[in-house]
Amino acid sequence: MQNKLGGCEFCGLQKGSEFIVYEGKGAIAFLDFRPVFPGHTLVAPRKHYETIDGMPDDEIGPFFREVKVVARGVEKAMNADGVFIAMNNKVSQSVPHMHVHVIPRKFHDGMHGFFWPRVNYASDEAMKGVQKKIKEAISEMAGH
Repeated sequence: MQNKLGGCEFCGLQKGSEFIVYEGKGAIAFLDFRPVFPGHTLVAPRKHYETIDGMPDDEIGPFFREVKVVARGVEKAMNADGVFIAMNNKVSQSVPHMHVHVIPRKFHDGMHGFFWPRVNYASDEAMKGVQKKIKEAISEMAGH
């Protein structure tokens, strides 16, 4: 999503919005305009990264510490039993600026598990085959 000036919508929010709930050193948080539940908040890094793959390793930890601050605040403010923390990476990412969803939850709020259908592996062997592929890919990327 782009703002009226043609830039990234989330980068534009850093110039001010009445819906900002948190401004930290490396992150900004604001209410989602289409919330799952009231209090649904998005936390985005101040620097523009389309996905987590583009964020430098040394910024990931500090960013998620700010996500933690926001999550605790959302839970307290909304008198929630907990929060759901989620992040899309490319697929279903409506704004190409990395962001984390913090959604207040109550027991029996009607949200069950994840938002998508779940499937079982055809067999333990199929599951082990997927495990092997992922382990090999990670090993190759790490240079092992």
